[in-house]
Formats: sequence, C-alpha cells, structure tokens
Amino acid sequence: MNDVSDHTLSPAQFLAHWQGHRQLTRQVIEAFPDDQLFAYHALDMRTFGELANEIHEITEYTVSGLLTDEWREPDPDDADSFGGLNDKAALLAAWDALTARLDREFLSVPSSRFAETRRLFWGEKTGLGWALYALDNEIHHRGQGYVYLRELGVKPPDFFARP
Repeated sequence: MNDVSDHTLSPAQFLAHWQGHRQLTRQVIEAFPDDQLFAYHALDMRTFGELANEIHEITEYTVSGLLTDEWREPDPDDADSFGGLNDKAALLAAWDALTARLDREFLSVPSSRFAETRRLFWGEKTGLGWALYALDNEIHHRGQGYVYLRELGVKPPDFFARP
C-alpha cells in the first residue's frame, strides 16, 4: 500500500518547482521590449513591470516570513512597498538575487513553520499556504504578461517547456 508521503512534495521538490516558475517568469521579463516593460498595459491594468515588482516583493515577503517568522505589515502608502524597480536591468538583478537567496536559504526554513497558521493582511493561511499563494500570484501575473507580449507582437516563452 502506498503511504501518503509517497505523494507529497518535499521542501527541496517544492523549491525546484518554484524555481522553475521563477525561471519562466524571468524569461517573460526578458522577452519584453525595454521600452514596453514599464509602459505597456491593457486598459486600466498595471504594466508587466509593475506586476513583476509585485511578484518579486511577495516572494521576498513570503521567504523572509518563513525564515524569520516576522511577517511585517506592508505600508500601502509607501511607494516602494511593492516595487520601486523601474527598469529591466534593475528588476532582473533583484530577481536573480532573490532566486539565489531562495537556493541558499529556503531549505533552512523549519519544517514546523510550514504548518503554522498566520493571519496576515491577505487572510489566514499556513506557511505552506502563503508559499503557495506567492507561487499562484506569480503564475496569475505571468499569464497577464503572456497576453501583453502577444498584444505587442512578441512570441512569449513556451510555458510547457518550463525547466
């Protein structure tokens, strides 16, 4: 008989899955023409540069919270609370630094922290729930980036070839 643990992701497997999504989102950022990443948007939606800033900040927020168990309340009046990076090179450099931090530190999150429930400004979830939220948020906004790239006449990266 199969044990449920045979069908559960380990923290290392989860990290590899998350990093695969981060690599794909990075490719979407790279695919944007430099002059459109922080300029092009649909109707009254945000630019992909702004969305990528949000992805970056939520990932950083979640990783820091999991590592330290300090879940700071973002200040909605702080212009840098979710972003502040306004050119492709700066965004990619910050993205790469956070990717390296994930590789260095994520596996040191105490396993108990994934099961602990935290009430944050977005609601109440376990540590794993917050990590999944960060990943879901990235996938959602990356989908918007795909639409923007297609509207700009740029072929987006093949998502099915995700590392």
